[in-house]
Amino acid sequence: MNKFEALGLSDVIVKAITEMGFETPTPIQEKTIPELLKGNTDLVALAQTGTGKTATFGLPLISLIDFNSRDTQALIMCPTRELCMQITRDLQSYTKYIKDANIVAVYGGASIDTQTREIKRGAQIVVATPGRMNDMIDRRRVNLSHVRFAVLDEADEMLNMGFKEDLDTILSQTPEEKNTWLFSATMPDEVLRISKNYMSNPIEITAGTKNAGNVNIDHVYYIVHARDKYPALKRIADSNPDIFAIVFCRTKIETQEIADKLIKDGYNADALHGDLSQSQRDHVMKRYRSRSLQMLVATDVAARGIDVQDVTHVINYTLPDEIENYTHRSGRTARAGKTGVSIAIINMKEIGKIRIIERIIKKKFTEGKVPTGFEACEKQLFSLVKKIHDVEVNEKAIEQYMPKIYEELADMSKEDIIKRFVSTEFNRFLEYYRNAPDLNASGSKERERSFDSAPGITKLFINLGELDSLDSTSMKEYISEVSGVEIASIVNIDVKSSFSFIEVKTEAAEIIQGTFKNARYNNRSVRIESRGAASGGGDRRGDGGRSGGFDRRRSSGGGGNSYGERRSYGGRSERGGDRGERGDRGGYSRSSGGGERSYGEKKSYGDSGGERKSYSDRAERSSSKPAPSESSSGGDRKSNFSREKRPRKKF
Repeated sequence: MNKFEALGLSDVIVKAITEMGFETPTPIQEKTIPELLKGNTDLVALAQTGTGKTATFGLPLISLIDFNSRDTQALIMCPTRELCMQITRDLQSYTKYIKDANIVAVYGGASIDTQTREIKRGAQIVVATPGRMNDMIDRRRVNLSHVRFAVLDEADEMLNMGFKEDLDTILSQTPEEKNTWLFSATMPDEVLRISKNYMSNPIEITAGTKNAGNVNIDHVYYIVHARDKYPALKRIADSNPDIFAIVFCRTKIETQEIADKLIKDGYNADALHGDLSQSQRDHVMKRYRSRSLQMLVATDVAARGIDVQDVTHVINYTLPDEIENYTHRSGRTARAGKTGVSIAIINMKEIGKIRIIERIIKKKFTEGKVPTGFEACEKQLFSLVKKIHDVEVNEKAIEQYMPKIYEELADMSKEDIIKRFVSTEFNRFLEYYRNAPDLNASGSKERERSFDSAPGITKLFINLGELDSLDSTSMKEYISEVSGVEIASIVNIDVKSSFSFIEVKTEAAEIIQGTFKNARYNNRSVRIESRGAASGGGDRRGDGGRSGGFDRRRSSGGGGNSYGERRSYGGRSERGGDRGERGDRGGYSRSSGGGERSYGEKKSYGDSGGERKSYSDRAERSSSKPAPSESSSGGDRKSNFSREKRPRKKF
């Protein structure tokens, strides 16, 4: 007997979900479904990602809807296109045996006219992103006056993305007597406030501890030097031959760069971020769901709503700006009661963030060691042996070739055949990892502001950084263009907010320093010095989540010229377009020498990576120190999507 029957669901629904493999309810489903089936209930439910939230609200919703009517009776709001489409697919599966059921997805990046026609055909349930639904209301394309149930899924993320005003507008178009169901993976104060505004005496149900992570996930961090992050990522992937992972990056630019590197190095990987068109995103997700990809490199927002089974690893290539987002990232693995691993690749100064995350998810991290080259080779070798052992032999097809094969191998022993067969694949891996360095950074050695350069490498300091709209790629291009040295001579760049460290081949260091003596960038002097010449230059940031203290004083030697600099950052999420990467609304104040300036900045990113910015600039500026440019956070550069399909490198 299917245990969902005991919850009070109808036979046609139980039949549909049984075919989908649903047999035993999850804890949140067991607690919530009977309450919602009573009707006339407002609900606030805390449920971790991967615990079956869609079925938790979807199954009782289908039970309460009158599918003989063509009126829109239920509205489900969610933050992203991917989640919108996923919920719609699930609800369509649940209603497989219900006649005249019509569930319509409404999201940006698709034809609004087509969506309007589908709703007018009689959509009893509409699943929508806030931006597109608000647009349809403005155009009078949808009638929400008959809505009986409003569901807010991933409510915390919708608020983080700045959708509160949209939600207010949308819900104001629905009847006051409706029931509102709010689901969230974390429960910040903003979610509690929204429940008070939209609900009347809601039932509160929690599966697990508030803001805690999934108990089936092992959390591991690896400490490496900044320049070794990408090699560490490859080493981790190579040490897990059957890896099926999502790699999280902070910005769209970084996401595309890492994906391109992995593809170039022969891995089955691709990128998912806001700069891709809807058709490109669908193509990437189709490949990932079919397991044609082993690693999906994604931004936080792009990955919301990805419901792919059997993800083995979540890899945090960079930790999220919002510490709470770690819960959402790690929730992509260990879904539906399975186990998984969440990995963070960090440097020493990020250990404080790990401790904060531990307090939030109420689970300890394990400090791991990046596998050695030998260990990676060993894992690949035994994975190959296991595949050979388990391979299914097509006896009929291969039979005609066996006499010739036996003849060719007649002079070899069984042991020789095995050795040579394994070596045809294994030798390439062995050669790649020959003399591979240890990538682990010990606590006593790792100090990112003053890391030692390798032999033949010189470290330089430059007074340009993120505030000058530069990232590691554009910084390399700029230095190469001004100095004339090849980009290959610039080994590594560590970009900070207002300065950067550069590692270059020693023979190129003198050329770069010489050509930059009179260089200017955005009408201000550019300084490039060897590591010893720039004293200070580090920054100290508080690890308190979105807002952090920042205080730095720096003196430049040589001319007795010294100045103090103080900065403070604070932030609130803003929305752009239908959905998008989250921007910061932050205050920034700076005093330097005789000049004083203040800036306010608001950013938001839309569906296709577009960016809206507004600035208020009130300043008394000294002529020698013009205002720094806006920070580049990965929203402006678009990447080419079309690439040749390359096979995964094996061993």
